[in-house]
Parts: sequence; C-alpha cells; structure tokens
Amino acid sequence: MRRFAVVNQKGGVGKTTTALSLGALLARDHAPVLLVDLDPHGSLTTYFGLDPDRVQAGSQSLFDVPPGTDFPPLESLAVPTGTPNLILLPAASTLATIERRLASAVGTGLVLRTAIEKSGSDFSHILIDTPPTLGVLMINALAACEQVIIPAQTDYLALRGLDLVSRTLERVRKTRHWPLPELIVPTFYDRRTKASEAGLAELKRRYPERLWPDVIPIDSGIRNASAAGIPYPAYNPRGKATRAYERLLSHLLPREGNTE
Repeated sequence: MRRFAVVNQKGGVGKTTTALSLGALLARDHAPVLLVDLDPHGSLTTYFGLDPDRVQAGSQSLFDVPPGTDFPPLESLAVPTGTPNLILLPAASTLATIERRLASAVGTGLVLRTAIEKSGSDFSHILIDTPPTLGVLMINALAACEQVIIPAQTDYLALRGLDLVSRTLERVRKTRHWPLPELIVPTFYDRRTKASEAGLAELKRRYPERLWPDVIPIDSGIRNASAAGIPYPAYNPRGKATRAYERLLSHLLPREGNTE
C-alpha cells in the first residue's frame, strides 16, 4: 500500500484535482484506491455530491474513537464514488472542531496513520487531501503518508506559500523516524502567459531538486468534469491534463509502470 498526502498551505492550487486525478488513474489498474478527505471544507467530498454538513461517518469518525479502542475498518466509513475501484473517506464539517477539542491530546497527530496500519484494509494506494492550514489534520496527513505531493500554481505571487510549506515539512521531519520525500508539481500552467512562464522559472530557480520537471496545464475540461462529479481522467481520458497526470504518476511510481 502506497500513501500520498497532497499538501499546500495555500488554497486554490489544485490539491483536490491532483488527488482526484491520480486516484482515478490508479483505479484503472483494477485495485481499490482510497481517497481521504481531511479538509473540513470538504472539497473532495462535495465533488462527489455529498454535503459535508450531513456526513455522519467519515474521516472525522477516526478522531472520535476512544483511546485503547480498535479503529473501525476504513471500508466501513467509506463510500463509493461511482468510479470503479475508487473509494472515498468523506469529510464532515465537524472536522473543524478537531483542533479545539484534541490539539493537546497525546497521540492526536498519529490517528490517521494508526487507523490505516491497524485497519487491515486492502487498498493499493491511499491519497490524502488536506486543509490549507497547519494543524492537527495536516500533521495527521504528513504522519500517515510516504510521500508529499505539493501542487504549486505557476504564478509568482502564489509561490510565496511554498516557503511556509517547506518550513512545516522540516518541523515534521524532525519528529518522524522515517523519510518524508516531497515533490513540487507545477499546476495551472499556461504557456501563453508571461505570468506562468515567470512562475515556472522561479520554481526552477528556487526548488531545482524537489521540482517535477513537467507541468499540469490549464485545461477547461476540468471544470466540466467537476460539474458532472466525475474525475477528469474518467471524464476525458485523452485530455491534456489527463496526459499530464499520467506522466506525473509514472514519475511517482516508475517501477509500477504508467497507466497509458
């Protein structure tokens, strides 16, 4: 089981689209893939037509398990997405209370990791969509994952948030006893604009060793797929963003081949 967290402390950079697209491509291999929504705003949950204000069982349920009690199987909290082999652990808006209720509790930062390890679930991959703020929920995602994916909009002003993400990851690495590799993924790239060109050039200058050497282009079809509640790779298997995410997946999992 491979686990990825999709992280950025700035919203609107393509976190949810990246988690969705990679999950849908992995699900093509006919092995179950779990999407975990840890964002109280529930963008991933809303994408599939669920209302975070009405979600009764989901990722927040893991934080309500009393200490010393077994976690419920992740499958029992998850729901189908309509895409074969793609399962969603939805978010409830009550996740927003976790910080206030449990921030000082011992072991709160390891809830998701422990639940995954003890669940015995047979998922081939898990992708975690995170809130755009540093707190208990993001710490859970970083503790549970094996690699961090950082979507970064190719806009010069949007790059300022990456320094904050880098500092956060450094703090987390000091508390982990295993590596936490990261990959910065340029998103919303538009080769027709000077802003995208300048943003990409700045990414290359600042983060040459951590930057994916490709881009996720702007693709108007992503909005149509969102309106239909279908992951873009399923909505348009040959779309330019789909092909870009296929290349990203091949970069992340080179030994497992690509999905083309």
